[in-house]
Amino acid sequence: MAGAGWQGTAIDGQARLFQNAHLSPDGQRLAVDGADEANLGIWIYDLQRETLTRLTSKPDYRPVLTPDGKYVVYSDAQGMSWTRADGDGKPHPLTQSTDSQLPTSFSPDGKRLAFHQDGPQGLDIWTVSIERDGEGLKAGTPELFLQTPFVERDASFSSDGRWLAYASNESGNPQVYVRAFPSKGGRWQISSTGGTAPIFCRNGRELFFYDLANGQIMMASYSAKGGSFVTEKPRVWSEVSVAALSASTGATQYDVAPDGKRLVAATYTGGATQQNAGHVIFLENFIDELQREVPLGK
Repeated sequence: MAGAGWQGTAIDGQARLFQNAHLSPDGQRLAVDGADEANLGIWIYDLQRETLTRLTSKPDYRPVLTPDGKYVVYSDAQGMSWTRADGDGKPHPLTQSTDSQLPTSFSPDGKRLAFHQDGPQGLDIWTVSIERDGEGLKAGTPELFLQTPFVERDASFSSDGRWLAYASNESGNPQVYVRAFPSKGGRWQISSTGGTAPIFCRNGRELFFYDLANGQIMMASYSAKGGSFVTEKPRVWSEVSVAALSASTGATQYDVAPDGKRLVAATYTGGATQQNAGHVIFLENFIDELQREVPLGK
């Protein structure tokens, strides 16, 4: 079924290197960061108007949009900062740290931000409360969520805020796990052949992740039964390979539209080489074809 039922659309025809794509919750805006010298900084692409706006010009990266789409939080040299997504105004510091802090996911109500940070033995998962004031965003005191002798990264909040998916190399290879939030009670392994960059779909039914074994995006349907997290066996969402994800930083090169039927990804254009990478495209409709071929539950 390679290539069946999907369509790809590049967001920008110019030769740019973009990475760390993140969609707004309404699916109308896309935040990315520039990966080459000429395009450093945070950018916003408006899907309806097809306009690309540069928000910062420093080596900032890993943008995450707030649930209302009004603000972008991103990693910088001093910790994390925020700016308005419409380009009106200047960047403001959110947290300050000498250790690298990479934002990954907002809780559905926008009141808590998950991020991973360099720790004594690798990356650890933290969260921080976020408040709104008259000028924008204000962070509380960061709280450690998960620290082990291993590397934990890429935390993603579920659509109801009850679960956090993340990647850890505790088994020797990166795999995707889910824990309850904020209690941390229970732990469920989702991937089996190597996984990273988990993303909960906002439809509340599906968990996506990147399969390290084949370079493809996988999807697992899930449900919550009491205090347990129950998933079906993960299956391929698209056989199109996206740009390689960094096992050390957990760079997330894709995001999922609210309905789970479209995916935006940094992918290669004209061959799997770094020189040919740089377009962000939309992949869509593959899940419909997949469900016709392999009904849910099989």
